[in-house]
Amino acid sequence: MERQSELFPDRKLPWVQVQLSQYVLGLGGAQTEGIFRVPGDIDEVNALKLQVDQWRIPENLSDPNVPASLMKLWYRELEEPLIPMDFYKQCITNCDDPVAAIAVVQSLPELNKLVLCYFINFLQVFAQPTNVAVTKMDVNNLAMVMAPNCLRCQSDDPRIIFENTRKEMAFLRMLIVHLDTCFIEGIV
Repeated sequence: MERQSELFPDRKLPWVQVQLSQYVLGLGGAQTEGIFRVPGDIDEVNALKLQVDQWRIPENLSDPNVPASLMKLWYRELEEPLIPMDFYKQCITNCDDPVAAIAVVQSLPELNKLVLCYFINFLQVFAQPTNVAVTKMDVNNLAMVMAPNCLRCQSDDPRIIFENTRKEMAFLRMLIVHLDTCFIEGIV
C-alpha cells in the first residue's frame, strides 16, 4: 500500500484487488462455470502478474479464470493474511455464529476490514442463485476455495489443520451469507 499511496493517494483499497475483481466480473466470471476452481492458463496468469506488478492495466484479457487465479494468488501471498493472525482463533471459535463472526470483522484493523468486506461483497455476487446456476460455485464451494486465501492456520499438526480447515470454511461461508457489505460499494 506504500507504493500505491504515491500513485493513487485517494484509494482506500488495494489497486490490484479492485482491478482483478473488475476484470473477473467484466469478463463474465459470474457466468463462467467453475470460476475460482478452474485455474487460468499459467502463462497468461504469469503475464498478467508481470503487468499488474508494473501497475499496468492489460487490454487483451479474455478468460476470467486468468484474473481469478491471480486474485487467489495475490490473497494467498499477502505477507499477513487478509484476516490477521491475531484474529484467527476468534474466527474459528465463532465460525457457526453469524453475530459473533460479524463482530470479529468489525474488530479488524480498518484496512483489513475494508479489504475483507470488499472481498466478501465480491463473493456475494457469485453466491447469487442466478450465478450459482451457471458457475456451479455455491456458497460452500466459494468458501472452500477462498478460505485458505483469507485465514492461515499456524499449526504444523495435520489433525489440527484438518479440523480448522472446516472451521475456516464455515467462517467464510457465514460472512458470505450474513455480512452486510453494501457500505463498500463505491469505495475504491
